[in-house]
Amino acid sequence: MKQIFFLLLVSAFLHNVNAQSEKEPYLVRSLSGDAVKEVEARTSGGSISVTGGNSTDARIEVYVVPNNNQSLSKDEIKQRLDELYNLDISVANNKLTATARSKEQIKDWKKAFSIAFKIYVPQNVSTKLSTSGGSIRLNGLTGSQDFTTSGGSLHLSNLGGKVDGRTSGGSIQVEDSKDDIDLRTSGGSITAVNCDGRLKLATSGGSLDLRNLKGNTDATTSGGGVKAQNISGELKAHTSGGSVHMADLACSLETSTSGGNVDVAFKQLGSYVRIGNSAGNVSLSLPANKGLDLDLSGDITNTAFDNFNGNIDRRMVKGKLNGGGVPVTVDASSGRIRLQVQ
Repeated sequence: MKQIFFLLLVSAFLHNVNAQSEKEPYLVRSLSGDAVKEVEARTSGGSISVTGGNSTDARIEVYVVPNNNQSLSKDEIKQRLDELYNLDISVANNKLTATARSKEQIKDWKKAFSIAFKIYVPQNVSTKLSTSGGSIRLNGLTGSQDFTTSGGSLHLSNLGGKVDGRTSGGSIQVEDSKDDIDLRTSGGSITAVNCDGRLKLATSGGSLDLRNLKGNTDATTSGGGVKAQNISGELKAHTSGGSVHMADLACSLETSTSGGNVDVAFKQLGSYVRIGNSAGNVSLSLPANKGLDLDLSGDITNTAFDNFNGNIDRRMVKGKLNGGGVPVTVDASSGRIRLQVQ
């Protein structure tokens, strides 16, 4: 009997989850005849997503969810919205404005709504988005994007143009994007994959995962490690609280950490290599038969180099390898340095 009761509870739960996942929007408005070029959307309690595509499919969908998962009819939702919220969906001068905000502070949280926007517009559209209670998703846009959230993550894909995004409480994921990207978070990790152009990333509370990047990448974290693979162009990556692991590099490199080890492997050198570590070891692998200007400071574990002209001891290597060329500077403070040229 208990088993049957348990199965009934599970069945009811799964039915509820499915019902929620298939929830119909509260409001849908077609934008196919409005030639939207700008989107400004603000909500205090829900997520915002903007997807670029065919202008004939342009529309906005509004999703209204009670905070305590109450089952309300559309009329009941409308009545509470009219009582407690200002919901505005309008288009003027090729600009879509979508805002949802409470008329005054809602004292009973059970009466509050999470109001989310899903917006479908042509690809060449600029956005200005803000939410304090949800995530932001952008896909397939080529205009100028400016967006902030205080309580959610950022999910970005297939973007081009100028991208400027901030979150205070979530992670950031950007992929298959290009041109000029500037993203910051105070409370999560950052993943960047398959991007090309100028990429500036900063987090105060998470790790950095960088893969298949081209161009100029500048990434910093105060609270996590750094992983990078298959990077070309120029890479600057710094952490105050984690290790650094990099492989398959074909770029100029500047990296440092105060809280872990550094492990870097190049397949092709750029214009310079600069590595700093004040609290751990450094392992560096460089291509063979390349001209290098070496300036290494630390506990050097291997000091035998062919075709080297300069000074070598256990704490320092300074001179020219293979006639000199790309400057390679490594400062490991009291840590060990292991250099492989192969």
